[in-house]
Order: sequence, then structure tokens, then C-alpha cells
Amino acid sequence: MKADPASAPQQDEFDRLLIAMRPRLHRYCARMVGSVVDGEDIVQDALIKAVQAWPAAAPIAQPEGWLFRIAHNTALDFLRRRSRLAALETSQGAEPMANPHDATALREMTRLSLRLFMQLPVGQRGSVILIDVLGCAPREVCEITGMSLVAVKAALHRGRARLRELAANADHAPQPELTPSDRARLSAYAARFNAHDFDAVRAMLADDIRLDLVGRLRMRGKVEVSRYFGNYAKAADWHLVPGVVEGRPALLVVDPTKPDAAPGYFMLLEWSDDGVTAIRDFRHASYIIDGADFWLSEH
Repeated sequence: MKADPASAPQQDEFDRLLIAMRPRLHRYCARMVGSVVDGEDIVQDALIKAVQAWPAAAPIAQPEGWLFRIAHNTALDFLRRRSRLAALETSQGAEPMANPHDATALREMTRLSLRLFMQLPVGQRGSVILIDVLGCAPREVCEITGMSLVAVKAALHRGRARLRELAANADHAPQPELTPSDRARLSAYAARFNAHDFDAVRAMLADDIRLDLVGRLRMRGKVEVSRYFGNYAKAADWHLVPGVVEGRPALLVVDPTKPDAAPGYFMLLEWSDDGVTAIRDFRHASYIIDGADFWLSEH
């Protein structure tokens, strides 16, 4: 049976849309669940669902809204699995709404930490993120969340007010510290990596190591994963610094040609007595750093 010639361009356009939308979907999901790492997991799940549903659902009049709705529902499923949704339910009433495209509000909300968003009820959180962080129109939020326009307006108004209150009273908790063992492991890995001594890095890998080069490929086994370091050997835009991301030991990646710039992305490593058992590298998903709560042990 011959493929429909009209279907190929449509599929290509859909594939391009998935790539283009991924950073925006992540920004939404990360703030909905309070974690850039968990947010990436949710985006991956949502995109798998979208790819599976696309053949039966196409053509879709508003594909961006359709993708956000899938991501929204996937994030809610995640929250339910954490058994927190009941505590996050919001009351919905009718209150006046400020200008949804207020530039000041947009700048303020984008800068807030993810943990502050998590203190909002889920309805308020979704409305604020979609409108103030991502620039959606209120009626688009209705389509994505299933809320009424009155409820969206009320949730936005209350969410904005509560976020400003939280931001004004935010505590300044001490920076997390790496344990001595984590610091030693990360420092050894980073020192060998930064020295381009990739044979020494390979020697640190467990035989059954797993690699997730997010957005590009996955590898398993020391022989296969060893090839991954070749691309880093050819690049000069990275330097690894041990640190913490959302309380997890991590290697943050800075550009050595931009000494004052913030990290561009990070890597997460897992260890056992046999060595490094897993690497999750966000080089090709640099949007991951947006909103991340991170700390560098040295720079």
C-alpha cells in the first residue's frame, strides 16, 4: 500500500513542532511540578503520548494548544502519583483580572524560583505559568486546563497576588553542601574530563553504565558509552564544575570563554562501588537550566 503523499509533509511539520515546542513545554511542566529534572521526565512522557495519538488525532486545528493540554494532563498525573494533588486543589471564584500581557508581571513571574510556584494551588499555578510565563491568552488556558474563563481569571488574580507575597517573604536558606564522598567523586570525574583525559574517565565507568544524552540518544554498556566522549574531545565550549542541582549532586557546565556567564546546562551522575552507573547529559536540552535551583562548589 502506497503512503499518502500528503501525509509526509504533515508528519514532518509535526516533528518540527515537537522540537520547537519542547523548551516551552518544559518551562511549563517544570514550574507545575517544582523541578526542572522531573519537568523533563514529564515532557518526555507527554511527547511520547503526542506521537502515539497524532495519527488518529490529525489534523489538529490548534496543535500547540493540543500539546500543552497533553503536557498539562501528564503533569497532573505526576502530581497525583506524588499524592499531593488533593492538597493543591484550588477554590475558584470570580475576581477581576489584571492585564494578562503585562510586561512587568511577565518579568517578575519568570524570575521566581520553582519552589515558590509549588506553594500555589494547582489551578492558580497553571494559570499564572501559562499566562505570565508563557504568554498564553486566557481562552487558550481554558482549552488547555479545562477551566472556565471566570475560573482562569480568578486563579490568575489570586496566584499573582500570592506569588508576590511569597517572593517578598522568601527565606534565604543556606546553600546545600555536597557530602565528602559526592564531592570527591564529582571532583575526580570533572578533573579528568576537564583535562581531556577521557581514557581515565572511561576507566571510571561501570560495565553496565547507562547514558541518556537528552533529546538525542541513549546508550548502554561501557563499550558503547565510551564513544560518547569523542564529541566532547572536539568541542571547546565546556568546563565541568561540581555542584548541586535541586539538591542532587551534579556537574554544571560553564563556557570557559565566558567566565562571568551562568552555567549553560548540567550533567547528573549515579554511582555504585563499580563506578559511574548512569550519566544524564543535558547538553542538547540546555533549556533545562531555566529556573533550576543550582549551586556551584567552585568556579
